[in-house]
Amino acid sequence: MKKIQSIRGMNDLLPDQSPVWQYLEDKVRNLFERYGLAEIRFPILESTDLFKRSIGEVTDIVEKEMYTFLDRNDESVTLRPEGTAGCVRACEEAGLFRQSPRLWYRGPMFRYERPQKGRLRQFHQIGAEVFGLDGPDIDAELLILTDRLWKELGIADHVTLEINSLGTSADRAL
Repeated sequence: MKKIQSIRGMNDLLPDQSPVWQYLEDKVRNLFERYGLAEIRFPILESTDLFKRSIGEVTDIVEKEMYTFLDRNDESVTLRPEGTAGCVRACEEAGLFRQSPRLWYRGPMFRYERPQKGRLRQFHQIGAEVFGLDGPDIDAELLILTDRLWKELGIADHVTLEINSLGTSADRAL
């Protein structure tokens, strides 16, 4: 009989590793709460349409990297590949946008990629989403929050922040 093992690219979090994860999660929670962010938790499994609509149907994530399957009702469902789409869906469904929410989330995400060093099929993501504020102030605040988190974790001298922008809808149309 074949030995059952974890799925390739997905790892167990063993007891000797838990304190490190708890330390990280406590630091994140405490800092984010000081910045007025509230934690939100949303399902690991969502309708595939959510990701097709938010990420785009013709992206590598949607076309090649999502764990998608039909459930018993022949509905296409997907293990979440990232957190923003589920966060937006939860806010819309619960009517939170009227409150200009400041939210953070954490949890496992899933992408069907070739496992390699530093890249697993199941990975953990921490994210912050702020809705209802215009202008660059919130972007600056989130960059400052990131810098403070790195300092509190003692990793500021070992990481580099790279910023990219998709631009505006008008920019992308060019």
